[in-house]
Amino acid sequence: MRRLLPATELVAAVFLLAIALLTAGNVLLRDLFAVQIPDWFDGARMLQGIALFWGVALATYYGSHICVDALWEHLSPPRRRWLDILATLLALAFLGPLAWMVWVKVAGTGTQGTMDLRLPLWVFYAIASVGTTVAVLLALVRVALLWRGDEQALRPEPLADD
Repeated sequence: MRRLLPATELVAAVFLLAIALLTAGNVLLRDLFAVQIPDWFDGARMLQGIALFWGVALATYYGSHICVDALWEHLSPPRRRWLDILATLLALAFLGPLAWMVWVKVAGTGTQGTMDLRLPLWVFYAIASVGTTVAVLLALVRVALLWRGDEQALRPEPLADD
């Protein structure tokens, strides 16, 4: 887990950076030279999908997604743990079929490509599919850690002072 979590964070961050650079570069080129980066729109969409799936993996593991804790706040610690287990199992019930269907999408893209450069779409879908698979894996790990009562392991490690 010590290597999987930072790697997952890095993948999500790299693809967010790629979206920002692609979009900013396209705007700059369009405004200064009246040209566009080929496939910038398709590329930004595909990169956003990848970043989203890898981000879902992290949000699932850390339990840090946007939520309203109106019920959770009023429960005792043991009941909070059980509610967390139930919520993670529910997320897992949706993530498992989602991961499966995204892999089915990868297998069904055939020779489809982007508009301008004809970049194969299966590559983008496959990277996103790995993100959904990591989300399922991290959800399973989260359930196991919550079951053992090891909530401390679910907290992000503090950054080391350099």
